[in-house]
Amino acid sequence: MISAMSSEMFPLGKLPPELLKTMFERYSVKDRRVLIGPGIGMDCAVLDTGSPNLTVVKSDPITFATDEIGWYALQVAANDVATTGATPLWYTATLLLPENKTDETLVLKITDQLASACRALNVALIGGHSEVTYGIDRPIIMGTLIGEVARDSLVTPRGAEPGDAVLLTKGIPVEATALLAREFPQRLLPHLDKTALEQAAQYLHKPGISVVKDARVALSAGRVTTMHDPTEGGLASALWEVAEASACDLVLDPGAVLVPALSRLVCDVFNLDPLATLASGALLLTVKMPDANNIIRALELEGITCTQIGYVEKGSGRVWQLHNEQKQPLLRPMRDEITRVYEQA
Repeated sequence: MISAMSSEMFPLGKLPPELLKTMFERYSVKDRRVLIGPGIGMDCAVLDTGSPNLTVVKSDPITFATDEIGWYALQVAANDVATTGATPLWYTATLLLPENKTDETLVLKITDQLASACRALNVALIGGHSEVTYGIDRPIIMGTLIGEVARDSLVTPRGAEPGDAVLLTKGIPVEATALLAREFPQRLLPHLDKTALEQAAQYLHKPGISVVKDARVALSAGRVTTMHDPTEGGLASALWEVAEASACDLVLDPGAVLVPALSRLVCDVFNLDPLATLASGALLLTVKMPDANNIIRALELEGITCTQIGYVEKGSGRVWQLHNEQKQPLLRPMRDEITRVYEQA
């Protein structure tokens, strides 16, 4: 276990879960209007401001992507807001731009991407900050998205219960497929022809990294107990975060997880485990078992692939995988697989 006072240097990626827990323990929320504050697996804050609806707040940076960074920024924040059952409404963006690499063309390109993403989700861009910054070599966006949800419609990662089915939309890893094709095309060209490379790059839009529609359709079709957006650490990390937040065990059938052939090929080229690689675009859900088939059908009628990949059982917040009908521990990724690609670059 990593001590909060350790002098060890951390690699690229999220901070270790043990250190995050230590950070959260050092600060306790005193404001009773904060219904949900920081915690492992708790991607959004939820506030009760006294209005008819609850307010949902999410902050996220975009640090790996450079191509279409404005589109990425809003989509990943909207995904987390949507997993609470909320409607994304207002966005603020802080845009940090590299010294000696920034001109009007770059600024307007990113601005147009943000505007396009906001129009697509009917979100208002209400403010933020922009500057040319010393010490960075690529644009970085940090944004905060605010949404609203009816009081009786809030969904949190704490809601999974024994007997629930675990569902996954679209497959994995959608985001990594698009990101690697856009950021490292020369690494992929010896293995993919130009048509396949372009198809991989377009995973950003088709099947797309947004799960806002996935969440809305699922909620309308049955009883959803949790929703989670698998980002860094991929599906494996997302499963662990839901298990820990709900204090239940999740059992995964790895053979039921859809990994499209193109995504598997991209992962193979970079020697990445698809289960532990950036997976925005897939929505992880736990649902009441009797409603699972209705939810799957509703999603597929909207053109969204959905499969049952496991189930929830009593436990202490662990994740298991089935192998030859036997349960084995599923290792929790310490960081996303894709970070190794950037370290090598």
